[in-house]
This record gives sequence, C-alpha cells and structure tokens, in this order.
Amino acid sequence: MNAQIFRERRRRVLEAMGSGVLVIPAAPVAIRNHDVEHEYRQDSDFYYLTGFEEPESVLVLSSEAPEAMTLFLRERDPEREVWDGARAGLEGARETYGADRAFAIGQLDEELPRLFEVDRVFYAFGRDPQFEARFFAALGAARRRAKTGARFPTEIIDPGKVLHRLRLLKSGEELQLMTRAIDITREAHVRAMAEAAPGKYEYEIDAVLSQVFRRRGSPRPAYGSIVGSGPNATVLHYRSNNRQMQDGELLLIDAGCEYEYYASDITRTFPVNGSFSEPQRAIYEVVLEAQLASIRAVRPGATLDDVHRASVEVITRGLVQLGLIEGPVSEAIEELRYRPYYMHKTSHYLGMDVHDVGPYFEGGKPRPLQAGVVITVEPGIYIAEESAAPEAYRGIGVRIEDDVLVTDQGHRVLSAAIPKTVADVEAACRGELG
Repeated sequence: MNAQIFRERRRRVLEAMGSGVLVIPAAPVAIRNHDVEHEYRQDSDFYYLTGFEEPESVLVLSSEAPEAMTLFLRERDPEREVWDGARAGLEGARETYGADRAFAIGQLDEELPRLFEVDRVFYAFGRDPQFEARFFAALGAARRRAKTGARFPTEIIDPGKVLHRLRLLKSGEELQLMTRAIDITREAHVRAMAEAAPGKYEYEIDAVLSQVFRRRGSPRPAYGSIVGSGPNATVLHYRSNNRQMQDGELLLIDAGCEYEYYASDITRTFPVNGSFSEPQRAIYEVVLEAQLASIRAVRPGATLDDVHRASVEVITRGLVQLGLIEGPVSEAIEELRYRPYYMHKTSHYLGMDVHDVGPYFEGGKPRPLQAGVVITVEPGIYIAEESAAPEAYRGIGVRIEDDVLVTDQGHRVLSAAIPKTVADVEAACRGELG
C-alpha cells in the first residue's frame, strides 16, 4: 500500500481522538533460544498507521501539534546493516514513511515528556512491560514539568476505543489484500486434499501448505496450521502435526496464510482416502448445513450471537436425528446437550490479526454487524474416541470454516472458491480440481 493510505488512516485516527497524544511502540523482538531471534512481525496497530516494519521504534501521534506524526527509530548503522539489512534511518522515516519529525530511539526518554504536554494520552497497557517502564518515566517527567506551568496528562485511554473501531471496517484496499491471502490459501487447501493419502504423515501435508504459502508470496501463516487426522481432528487447537494418517480417517486442516499483514482463516475436513464413509458423511453434512444456515444469517444489524444460534439449531437437530443426544431439539438447545460435541462459538472478526480487534459488545449487548466487517463462520462437531456416542461416530471431527464479508445487501463469502460440498471435496481429493 502506498504512503497516502497510511497518511489517511492517521488522519482518521487523529480526528476520532479529538485531542491528545497516541503512543504505540513497535513489537518487541522475541528471543527463540540463546542469541537467535524469532521471525519478526510488526505490531498490527503500529503497522496499520505507519507501514513501518522495523523493531525498536515508537510512534507518537499528536492532535495538538502541527507535527502530527513523530517516529522514534534506529539510526543508520553501516556496520549493523551488513549483518541485519538496511534501515530506513531518520531521513527515510520522513521521506518514505511520512513522519513529520524523526528521532533516534535513544532520544525517546528525553523527547517523549515534551510530547506529553496534553490532557489525554492514548496508550494500551499490558503488552510490553519494558516499554511501559519508559512510558511511566516520561509521564512522571511531564508531571514534574507542571510546576513550570506546562500541561500534563490526567487521563490515559486505551487507543482501541478509536483505532480498533476503524480497523474493524475494511477498506477496498484491505479487502483486496485479504482476497489475495484467501486465494493463496485456496490453492494450499486444494493441493493438500490431492496429496493426502493413507500412510503419509500430518507434517507432510503441513509442508504442502507452507510451500504453497511461500511460493505464492505469503511471508508466513496467519497462525499455526492445524493438520489433524483421525482422533486429532476432535482436538480444537491440535498443532503437533506428527501423526501418520490411516485409511478410513478424516483429515481436518485449519490453515490460512498472511499477505501484507492481512490474514485468511480457512478450515476444511476431508477423507484421507478420498471417500467419506457413511458416518463421516452424515456428520459432515450436518456441519455443512449448519455453516450455510449461519452464513445466511450474516447481514448488517445481525449479531455474532445470531450467527451462532443458526449453527446451534442445525447441529442440535442433526445430533438428535443421528442419536448422539436426546431430544426434543428445543429442550436439547436450552439444556446445552450439544455442548459435548460443539463447544465453541461460530465466529470471530478477521483482519490484520486472525482474531481481529474491534468491540464484540456495546452497552452490555452484542454489537450489531456493519457492512465492511469480515468474520469467520466455522461450526463443527467433535466426537472424541472416549465419548459416549455410538461407536460408528467416535473419533470423527469435522469443522468447516469460511471468511465472510458483511455487505450492504447481506454478505459475500470471500472463500467460496474453496471446495466444501461432499462432491467437490471428493473431486479435489482425486486431484480433479486445480
């Protein structure tokens, strides 16, 4: 995205703030072991407003100064750049990233108190204890300056109150990036369906996903891929991905890539040998019917609770009909008899973060959906091997998940091209879908 998009985002955030200063530190570097670092990914809020990916940086936005954007960052260092790559430096911060002022990160403790001559500071606690110590020190220095007549902050506000509401509604440019991520993820899932076979290991299919992601230009998965076969498909967040797949089992893959900081989140479940057994098909079709019912419930003004209720009703009815729980359906819903087999909610927000930011409740009530919001719709049925279900259904886990945009007219399934009917899934397993 070009610099103008980030500039416009900052303008809207400043307008929503009203008055005050917003402070966002870059994501800290995390040590993997000894002196080896984990792969670095910038903090989503920080990147959303700057497009800047370097660590050891701090963004300050002020609504009360002509120099609205101040960026603290690492200076150019030819010796370190030989090892770690080029840095933007102070000049690059101004010319490339649109900073009105740029300071070396080493000047933060000196300069930040001067930027705190305001009544309100927007800052999110609980993310980086080391930075918070510097933040409070600057706040204390600003308060001491009050003896000279300077203003100092008397109110600290979570920036999510303004920033995350803006992030919740996706622009056309953001939807293009999310669609690109979903397109890459489609290819990965279809390849996985074609390559899975009895005797292969889950990690071999995980490798297929990763290879497609990287080859198509995604820097990383949006989250740790779940590749669970047989009983592992009944574990919601299974991530070991090391079991050998057996004939007659299902394989549940919950995987999506990230593209230019925007996530996809897709789940498909399919037979390892390419053909659903009758019990597998029965469970699968209940989950698919539930998902389609929930997708139909997505529209402006509806809530995520409405979307969830649609799945609960279909799944409960299906479980009663298959003899896994006792009816009647209305009583089974009221008494939560479905919960041993469907224990999670149906949807969450999706965007730069796979569980994206934005308020789920307002005034103690579920927040109505708006056009421009992207959510997941992902019902499932999980029948553990040790459950009390009829033996034919034990060890079956099915989840089907799509990414859905709320539109003015209702909704659009962004991931509709990824096969999910029984016929399409079996065709993909035979390698008939490209």
